[in-house]
Amino acid sequence: MSSEDTRTFHLNAFLMNAGHHDAAWRHPRTRPERATDLTYFRELALTAERGKFDSVFLADGLALRGNARHNVLGGFEPLTLLSALAAVTEHIGLIATVSTTFNEPFHTARKFASLDHLSGGRAGWNIVTSAGVEEARNFGQEEHLEHARRYDRAREFVDVATKLWDSWEDDAVVLDRERGVYAETGRVRPIRHTGEFFGVEGPLNVQRSPQGYPLLVQAGSSEDGKEFAARYAEAVFTAQQTLADGQTFYKDLKSRLARHGRAPEDIKILPGICPVIGDDEAQARELEQELTELQVPEYGLEQLSSMLQVDLGGLPLDGPLPDLPEERDINGNKSRFTLVAELARRDGLTLRELIARLGGGRGHRVVAGTAEQVADQLEEWFTEGAADGFNIMPPHLPGGLEDFVDQVVPILQRRGLFRTEYTGRTLRAHYGLPRPVNRLSAGA
Repeated sequence: MSSEDTRTFHLNAFLMNAGHHDAAWRHPRTRPERATDLTYFRELALTAERGKFDSVFLADGLALRGNARHNVLGGFEPLTLLSALAAVTEHIGLIATVSTTFNEPFHTARKFASLDHLSGGRAGWNIVTSAGVEEARNFGQEEHLEHARRYDRAREFVDVATKLWDSWEDDAVVLDRERGVYAETGRVRPIRHTGEFFGVEGPLNVQRSPQGYPLLVQAGSSEDGKEFAARYAEAVFTAQQTLADGQTFYKDLKSRLARHGRAPEDIKILPGICPVIGDDEAQARELEQELTELQVPEYGLEQLSSMLQVDLGGLPLDGPLPDLPEERDINGNKSRFTLVAELARRDGLTLRELIARLGGGRGHRVVAGTAEQVADQLEEWFTEGAADGFNIMPPHLPGGLEDFVDQVVPILQRRGLFRTEYTGRTLRAHYGLPRPVNRLSAGA
């Protein structure tokens, strides 16, 4: 049997308050009052673990994005919540977003090493550079750092963090009570980093963790983002609307790895998908329409204005998009800007139609149908060179995740596309990735 025959999915559950549809909180199947209830997220994590998911993921921003009048915004800081979930789960990976623009490498390395110890090797870091001026203004800055400079800072940030994780060798702790030696001095080293953005002496004040490094995840699809992913990322969350676009992204990113001494299997590409599941296709379409009808146009227009960095307020909802800037002039999320702009142009959408199309996935693909139809779509992308797995974005929670676990996962398992049991203990093992070699050790 070839390696291609034995290749299987990776599945990540992207958890977001009441669900990914921006009107989910208004639907009777959701529990928006539980947005700051630990037991709610514990139930979600355990549902994903019951479905043998590789990981759960919590996104984050450092500002209250959007109008809290019309959606369930805010909530837990991700690393704090994942530390609590580590205590009540056994296998599932725990991935959190932390920005390299508004944090420091020492703090970040320390927190992820701690989570990796607490969870027995299940920590993952979604590395972002932050995209909005709202975040900059919470850190004493009137303008956001320019896009390319954010990535310059991110590269140095990750280099420093990995050096800190390597500052303790695996065998540094010897626990020699007779000699009175806890750790061998020569195996715990300062890193003495002096760079453009950071000066860090080290070593880290946390022993080397079970995975060595957390799983490194990235989500940007701009040119800067793809180059960053090719150099550092081990899993990539991405957004494409069509199979052809997914194949193009997949081939492009995998082709960049060799320049960094990496192989195609060193990175797992997981497009986002928002599955709206019904007993039959008509029921799924009906649920999709129910959610669309619960949308607040004012909120959708604000979200769209933010994505496109153009003030759309006051424009007729049944009219077209106005003229937009070029991607090169965008200082926020360039790839999402381009995806949304191209979607509107390709399908000739009005503002109202575009808001409806983006309601479920904010640019990620929405698939409405039976569990079998959803499984077919996933299998097609997986076998046709567009994905190594998927970032599952339930439109409503908790029911949307339960539907996927109880209905879609068994189909994938019967087809031999997804695990029936966990075979490893760490997040890296779930993703089929090696534990990093300590580059600072004497034998490196």
